[in-house]
Amino acid sequence: QAQLVESGGGLVQPGGSLRLSCAASGFTFSTYSMSWYRQAPGKERELVAAITSTGGSTNYAEAVKGRFTIARDNVKKMVYLQMNSLKPEDTAVYYCYGRRTILGNIRDYWGQGTQVTVSS
Repeated sequence: QAQLVESGGGLVQPGGSLRLSCAASGFTFSTYSMSWYRQAPGKERELVAAITSTGGSTNYAEAVKGRFTIARDNVKKMVYLQMNSLKPEDTAVYYCYGRRTILGNIRDYWGQGTQVTVSS
């Protein structure tokens, strides 16, 4: 049974840092691109950062460029999101997402989310 489990969320002051982790199990992790999404109250879920299956390429939302870093460890089946210089507008539930497309067939998984609150 495929599963993504996030951890590392919490309350942090503006300017602080957090590191989110996502543990994968039940699927061939190394063949999936991985992403972090977030959803703030009253807003749509948005892409924060993504990384290819090999880790060779990443991309980021403009709002987090230069502050957030996505990384993965295919041996440990983990994906991480290092968040620095946090701002109140980064407050949201953060979700781990895995996706693979083979011959037009999409398979994807979502984690349950972890709350990040940036407040003084």
